[in-house]
Amino acid sequence: MLAKYFSALVLLLVSGNALAQSQYESSTDFAKYAMKLRENALLKVEPKVVMSPTKTTFTGDGQRYETGPSLMGRSNSLFTGPGRYGWKSNIVTTIFWIGERPSGNNPVPNDRSSWDRYWSSSYGGYDNPDPAGRRNFVPVSFIPRQNPFYVALPYNDVEGGRTKPEAAQVIPWFKQAFVRDGQTVLKGRWLAIRHGSRVCYAQWEDCGPFRTDHWQYVFGNERPRPNLNQGAGLDVSPAVRDFLGLGSKDACDWRFVEFREVPQGPWGMYGDNNTFVILRRQSNERFARRTLLGGGTNE
Repeated sequence: MLAKYFSALVLLLVSGNALAQSQYESSTDFAKYAMKLRENALLKVEPKVVMSPTKTTFTGDGQRYETGPSLMGRSNSLFTGPGRYGWKSNIVTTIFWIGERPSGNNPVPNDRSSWDRYWSSSYGGYDNPDPAGRRNFVPVSFIPRQNPFYVALPYNDVEGGRTKPEAAQVIPWFKQAFVRDGQTVLKGRWLAIRHGSRVCYAQWEDCGPFRTDHWQYVFGNERPRPNLNQGAGLDVSPAVRDFLGLGSKDACDWRFVEFREVPQGPWGMYGDNNTFVILRRQSNERFARRTLLGGGTNE
C-alpha cells in the first residue's frame, strides 16, 4: 500500500512539472518562471521593527542625547499591519521644484538638495512648474535624468558630513539600509501621497519644508510644527501636484511604502535614481549577457 502511495506521489509531481513547463516554450522560459517565483518569495521577507514605550539615552560624538521611543520591534505606530506604515493624515502640502529661486515663503533656493549639491544638473535642468511648459508629468524642454515624482520631508539624517546620533534609533529601516557614517538612508525612499480618491507615489529627494530636524513628526506621532506656510509638513513636485490635482496648499495624507507596494504608473518612467528604471536596466543587461553568451539560442 505504501509503495502505491509513493508511486502516485511521484507521478503527480512529474505530471505537475510537465504541465507547468508545457506553458512555456523552452527550458529557459521555465527557468525564468521559477526564478520569478523565488524573487516573489524573497520580497515577502522584511525587517521587523518595534517601538519601545521607554525613552533611550545614548552617547554620540562625546555627548549624551535623549530620544523619544526607540525602535526595537514591530508594533511601531508607523505600522497598521505587517509591512504597512500608517498614514499621516490631513497634512498641509506645498509645491516645490528643482531650480526654484528663493521667495517670501521659500527662503532656500532649490538648485541643490540636502543630499545633492548639483541637484539641478543631476536632474537635467529646471523642473518648470508652469502647466504650459509640461506634458505627461515632465517638462517639455528635456527628459529628466531623475524621477520627476519627488518630495521633501522635514528631517535629514546627516549633518556636517556625519550621521545624526538619533538616526539609528528613529529610522525604522536604518539597520537594513546603513552603509557608512555620513551617507543618508533616506534619499530615494518611496512614499504614497493621497488626495481625495487619488494616490500618487514618489521618492524622498530633499528635506523641508522649513525644517530638517523633526523626526518626531516624520517617524512618530507629532504633527508638523507651525511655519510660514500654515504648518505645511510635506513638499511635493509639480508631477505629484499634477497627478493629484493639488492647489498651492491643499491637505494630503501620506505614508512610507516598501517598493514592492508601489504599482506601475507614471512615477516609474524616468530617472537614474528610480527603482523601476534601475531594475529594468539590470534586467535588460542580464538578458543581453545571456543572449551574447548563448548566441541567441535557448539554453
